[in-house]
Amino acid sequence: MVIVALLGLAALLAILAPLRTGTVSDPDADQRSALESERQRLMAELGRPGDEARRPELERRAARTLRALDALPGAPRPLKPLWPLLGVALALVLVGVGAFTFVPRWQLAALNPAEGTAVQSALTLPGLQARAQRTRDQADYLAWGDAAFTAGQYDQASAAYASALKLDPKQPRALRRLGILLLSGQGQAAVKNEQQASQAFLLVRTAAQLAPDDPESQLLLGYALNNFGESKLALAALERYRSLDPTGREADDLIATLRASTAQSDPGSKVYAANCASCHGAAGRGGIGPSLRESRLSRAALQAVIQNGKGSMPAFPNIKGADLEALLNKLEGWEN
Repeated sequence: MVIVALLGLAALLAILAPLRTGTVSDPDADQRSALESERQRLMAELGRPGDEARRPELERRAARTLRALDALPGAPRPLKPLWPLLGVALALVLVGVGAFTFVPRWQLAALNPAEGTAVQSALTLPGLQARAQRTRDQADYLAWGDAAFTAGQYDQASAAYASALKLDPKQPRALRRLGILLLSGQGQAAVKNEQQASQAFLLVRTAAQLAPDDPESQLLLGYALNNFGESKLALAALERYRSLDPTGREADDLIATLRASTAQSDPGSKVYAANCASCHGAAGRGGIGPSLRESRLSRAALQAVIQNGKGSMPAFPNIKGADLEALLNKLEGWEN
């Protein structure tokens, strides 16, 4: 036992010795610094009053900058000297357990969070698949499907979710994920014609009806609606997704594109996006300011608040004429 302990301690020290000295290099330091500077500059511009017409573009650029920062591997932390002595018992524990835990995590440290999660999910797939096929339990099928979905193993995900739906045809997560996999051509039974596409869309829509307050239900519904050319409905679903999950960034580019196309065909949306969205939310459901969809003000009262302000809301006397009429039409439409 003493010999094994000494060998374990020697192996541990051999593994960690390269980390004891030297400086930590960050190959992404220049890019990270440039992106941080760009983020600070854009946030400063967004925080200053000014040309509100530029706000959507600034928001899109800020979103792209944040995604670029998220995509970079984490900055290396300064290395600290190892303890001069490690107990024999601790060495045995670390060497024995480290073969299955520490070393994989050390290897995953070089990946960004999304890649690390995908790799970890892929490592669990064989065990989860075997368990699900053995127990034939819905929860086990869902666990297998979720791990496969995260790992990008879409054939396995499709098979797992299809098996879960045989046990419960109204399982929302299995419905929406299987539906979006079929629509996007990622599953093993990807749609081949319009009828199959409609059936796959029905899975996503049914999931959204069963779980309307689940952010992913609205996110995948928005993607599916966009695939069918329903831009306004897709934007509404994606904006609801953002209201349910304010930290969600998955659909930023699509939301920006849909907002731009909607604003071009809807003058009221264009005026609202430039002057009101920053406080009342992109879809009028509230943010810093209250929800406009719950308002019951008359048209005359709405006009008075817009032009004269009320409470903490500033006045917007420059909104007048056709722009004012278009904005009032949009607000009244939301109230109705």
